[in-house]
Amino acid sequence: MREWLDRGYAGEMAYLNRSADRRADVRNVLPTAQTVIVTATNYNTDRPYSTECGDPARAQIARYAWGDDYHDVIGARLDALLAWMRQQSPEPFEARAYVDTGPVQERVYAQHAGIGWIGKNTCVIHPAIGSWIFLAEIICSLPLHVDAPSLDQCGTCTLCLEACPTQAIVAPGVLDSTRCISYLTIEKRGDIPASLHEAMGSHVYGCDVCQEVCPWNAVAPRSDDAAWQPRRAWDRVDLLTLSQYGNDELAESLRGSAMQRTKAQGLRRNVAIAFANAETAAERRV
Repeated sequence: MREWLDRGYAGEMAYLNRSADRRADVRNVLPTAQTVIVTATNYNTDRPYSTECGDPARAQIARYAWGDDYHDVIGARLDALLAWMRQQSPEPFEARAYVDTGPVQERVYAQHAGIGWIGKNTCVIHPAIGSWIFLAEIICSLPLHVDAPSLDQCGTCTLCLEACPTQAIVAPGVLDSTRCISYLTIEKRGDIPASLHEAMGSHVYGCDVCQEVCPWNAVAPRSDDAAWQPRRAWDRVDLLTLSQYGNDELAESLRGSAMQRTKAQGLRRNVAIAFANAETAAERRV
């Protein structure tokens, strides 16, 4: 991680540099830690992949953000799991629960806990579920029995590297966030470099391309969990409709959604770029 940060791949995500030392070991977060429990929640719904839609006027939104905010939903479930653990344990213990919020290298612990391996696209891949999963963890002081780690099963496949619209995966397992569409549309504040506009296509929030082309997701199971089903505002919405959402409608649609991270201003910025790309694509077809 230190080498990745030194290369500048974190971009404007300064919090990663600030918390790098703490992220090196969960005992920096909980000194009494002996075990990390990792959970994986499937969020793959029954909608088609964006790569299956050839319409440049369709707004592309990362699948994980279609429904309710996973921080809140899984956070509540993790709290319930931790409460059950306290009821079942014959001895008191210390614990901290995180859902993509704490200074924890989740993917590393997920691989060592047997959830899956870290793929060449840097996502954790479960051999049966694929990579459409939310990770969360409970760090605790209990000396629990541990599972065997997962083994890399990507083999010689390089589809994710080849498919990345902005060539952000600079080597197997190495992501230059400053080129990643997810970073550009979510984490990047202010203007997005003009040199990357065209490659962003119709993506307005995040990007799933490297997961959609992954063979391990070809038969990924579907989730019927109501929390992850797409909200009306984002469900196969076209760019024109999305650009016409008023402030009140947009604010209501963003409430309780993971998409709040980019805020309305950032989303409108992304839609403007995507709309310009769609217009250019239409002109080329004439």
